[in-house]
Amino acid sequence: MAKTVNTAFNEFNKDVVNLDIDRTNKANSSRDWLFGQLNNLDSKDDLDFPFKYEDKHIKFGSFARKTKIRELDDVDIMFCLTANGATYLKKFNTYTIHTSNAGYRLKNLSDNYILNSRKVVNKLKSSLSKIEHYKSADLHSRGEAATLNLQSYEWVFDIVPCFYTDTNLYLIPDGNGNWKSTDPRIDQELITNTNQNYNGRLLQLIRTLKYWNRHHSSHTISSYLFEQIVINYTNSRTELSQWIDFDIRDFYNYLALSIYSAVNDPKGIQGNLNTLTYDQKKSISDKSSWAYSKAKEATNAETNEKDQEKAMNKWGEIFGSKFPTYG
Repeated sequence: MAKTVNTAFNEFNKDVVNLDIDRTNKANSSRDWLFGQLNNLDSKDDLDFPFKYEDKHIKFGSFARKTKIRELDDVDIMFCLTANGATYLKKFNTYTIHTSNAGYRLKNLSDNYILNSRKVVNKLKSSLSKIEHYKSADLHSRGEAATLNLQSYEWVFDIVPCFYTDTNLYLIPDGNGNWKSTDPRIDQELITNTNQNYNGRLLQLIRTLKYWNRHHSSHTISSYLFEQIVINYTNSRTELSQWIDFDIRDFYNYLALSIYSAVNDPKGIQGNLNTLTYDQKKSISDKSSWAYSKAKEATNAETNEKDQEKAMNKWGEIFGSKFPTYG
């Protein structure tokens, strides 16, 4: 129960939106522990697991970027392998890794000396049974990762095997046997720098809006695309308000228009991230316009009418029954 809109948002974010701090700390510790277990795979004689490149492992995804909301269901990591004499070639946006001069551990996962990314992911999956507390492992739905379930945790780990290149990019499985480029460090740097430039207010804004996107938008925008839209909104402002409700209000107005526009990949790899259909965009725009209208009523009730209860009720219409009621 809360008496002001600001208190209501603080309670809502703490109790409903944000990850529980104890589980977050546990997940961080378990991720570090898992890296240690994975680093031992190449020393097990019966596995012939490809050699690791320990200095280039990456923590990535929304959990690493601190933009994940409840419930914690997955933790993403990129596990880097050493090329061991292999080389790569790029054709358009697809990469092939050639293993004619590589060690036998990579040759064993190749077809005619071309490293098969599906075989690498399958090798990772089959090797995970050697991890302590192993429960089960499966293939990621897009074939890019092995998903590890451990007995002790409610979340799973999505483990993406990768190689680091001389152009500072990472190559990860493309789901079709070849490889594609990425660099999650750019995403992390963008969100960290933007958050710092806006007095540390971006991360909570993303998380609160993600809750709305997941539960109350007409069409759920993919998490990564949605983050980029919120970042673009933030960079269109001179500052973010210390009162989060005002930026949420203005974001809805921004989204209603910008959902029709291109959203460029900050890494310069994927091009336009906004591949939604026109009907999906229109549905999102209409719901955003509705939310903007309700949010204007809420901020007017709060600032002009001095009616906190009315304002909180309006925000409850937008965010649903888990938003605190007045009292």
